[in-house]
Amino acid sequence: MDEYILEIKNLTKEFPGVRALDNVDLRVKRGEIHSICGENGAGKSTLMSVISGVYPKGSYEGQVFFKGHETAYHSVKDSEKEGLAIIHQELALSPYLSIYENIFLGHMQTKFGIINWDRYIKESNKYLKIVGLNEPPETIVSKLGVGKQQLVEIARALSKKADILILDEPTSSLNDDESEKLLDLILEFKKQGITSVMISHKLNEVLKVADTVTVLRDGKSVASYDVKADKLTESRIIKDMVGRDLTHRFPDRKSQPGDTVMEVKNWTVYHPDFHKIKVVDDVSFFLRKGEILAFCGPMGAGRTELMMSIFGRSYGSRSEGEVLINGKKPDLGSCRAAMNAGLGYISEDRKSLGLILIQDIKTNISNASLGKISRFGIVEGHQEMLVAEKYRKDLNIRSPSVHQMTRNLSGGNQQKVVVSRSLMADPDIFIVDEPTRGIDVGAKSEIYSILNDMAAQGKSIIMVSSELPEALGMADRIYVMNEGKIKGVLTHEEATQEKIMHLALVN
Repeated sequence: MDEYILEIKNLTKEFPGVRALDNVDLRVKRGEIHSICGENGAGKSTLMSVISGVYPKGSYEGQVFFKGHETAYHSVKDSEKEGLAIIHQELALSPYLSIYENIFLGHMQTKFGIINWDRYIKESNKYLKIVGLNEPPETIVSKLGVGKQQLVEIARALSKKADILILDEPTSSLNDDESEKLLDLILEFKKQGITSVMISHKLNEVLKVADTVTVLRDGKSVASYDVKADKLTESRIIKDMVGRDLTHRFPDRKSQPGDTVMEVKNWTVYHPDFHKIKVVDDVSFFLRKGEILAFCGPMGAGRTELMMSIFGRSYGSRSEGEVLINGKKPDLGSCRAAMNAGLGYISEDRKSLGLILIQDIKTNISNASLGKISRFGIVEGHQEMLVAEKYRKDLNIRSPSVHQMTRNLSGGNQQKVVVSRSLMADPDIFIVDEPTRGIDVGAKSEIYSILNDMAAQGKSIIMVSSELPEALGMADRIYVMNEGKIKGVLTHEEATQEKIMHLALVN
């Protein structure tokens, strides 16, 4: 039997003006866990799309071999038939269908045009047991949390009799506990002989589960390692990814917070559908000038709901309590009113809530601040170009021009476009929800530097983060939330991962 289940030879893929992949080589052994690392824009997702048939044979140069023969896929269905399943970072489930319907969607068999639903309900239980999801198969997927939806995706891949699973950032939307369970599941698949290819920016997870690692940089495969034999470290991977040593993940900053600029008092928010349920319960906190304030806690703690409810009442059926900015009670009844009051907000979901993907970089950057580049109600195109080009250069947005559609950018560069738009709006208080979710260490470092620079200029930042090292490395103070309540607050000097977890789960 051939030792390698997947081989890539001299793979090159070009888009107009961009060479996304440049003579990439990759070999994956049967039954191993192989991780692919690289900065955003390195070509990881493009490579997976070529392998799985999203980009058909003839649209690229080079060869792809799967189970010993060269592939000639013209669609994802072709690769699935041969036992190759890909699970994308943005889950592709139908939210209004049940778990079992999602598992077998697209490959149900009929008899005289009739589907035997009872058969698929029973059969789905087998796959749910494998992935450890203890939910009735009839449960509607939209009722599940992100972690459980990820398990449904994996169950669907297994139902297609996959020999190899390709997982694109499988833990990017999960909390620590859910991530741990998913990584254990991938290790269990290895015992069953299933090969896994995992794309991840979380290098600690890569080193925990991967047998081999391939690093991409600027569309090229620059290195491959055996994790144990080569005694691979995070520093070695980072150096290959960014082409330099990244000695400080979190830039140094001399913090000198000033007077209080924002106070939230006894803030309570009710569920948008179930109007008696408190999602945020009697929360009070304050923010100082030039301070980076972090909110941590497990998924479902109410952090995002708290921030959205403050920013223009974007969440909840109603809210109670007070928000004071510079000692005054501003109008925060809409997003525009919140912006006029000096607030800026970056959503954790940049694709759905942060960007207009069918518009270009220029339009996405300027669309929240058109008054600054307009005259007599008419946008001055030349001024819009100059502003967009300035942010493209200042934030190192990797794109041939500001006319490129944002849907064609990598995750890290999309995030920089969202940040650019908020910077152009020039808020005094900047709320950033999961600012580095799904982006690589190099892009993270750039985002951290931007936040530090804003704080140094006297701007105040509220940062919601599920990555505890990020909060510990960046924040002056950390509020810990769970079950819609604030469980405690720690200064930068007091905070440790253990103390944060203790406050969230024990206090």
